Amino acid sequence: MEKKHNDPGARQVDAVIFDFGGVLAEEGFFDGFRALSEAQNIDFTLLSETAVDLAREGGYAEGRIDEQEFWVRLRTQTGLEGTDAELRHELLSRFILRPWMFEYVDKLRAAGYKVAVLSDQTNWLEELDAKHGMLQHFDLVWNSYRTGRTKKEPALFDDFTLALGVAPERALFVDDHGGHIRRAEARGMKAIHYVGREDFERRINEICPL
Repeated sequence: MEKKHNDPGARQVDAVIFDFGGVLAEEGFFDGFRALSEAQNIDFTLLSETAVDLAREGGYAEGRIDEQEFWVRLRTQTGLEGTDAELRHELLSRFILRPWMFEYVDKLRAAGYKVAVLSDQTNWLEELDAKHGMLQHFDLVWNSYRTGRTKKEPALFDDFTLALGVAPERALFVDDHGGHIRRAEARGMKAIHYVGREDFERRINEICPL
């Protein structure tokens, strides 16, 4: 007997793992810093790259420094002006959720797939969740700010799929960062490099037909 697409025995994967900014929501981090660079006449490349360096190498994304220290260092290194509250608003207000993406999440979960979030984020993810309640849609959420580990660490993907209860080759990872995609694939995971809605919908429907 031919198996149907929604038959668990015919599935290519058992879980779908999503990045947050740039996938589930607009990339408020870079959009926010672009707006700040234009408003304050600061070179966007300098501002954004310094912010990324402070988040990744400086330890903010891993919870080794807090938000207040992040803004202090960024002001010192770039000449950025504004209170913490003013600056964070420019970023957080631009993490606009994509409702159509959450429709996919809910459909996948209803069909029996495990759905999860693996994000190199900060305390901002929790604050956005307090406002929108978006993380209740998922079975597992790992935020680097709480775990102290980012997607630059290849073994993170092994540990995450283990915690989710699936083998790496039975998991699909969706991210907009090419380096993260390559590391996930190197650990045996299937992956979609998110570049836009049309391409994502075509590929998710090929791998996880509903």
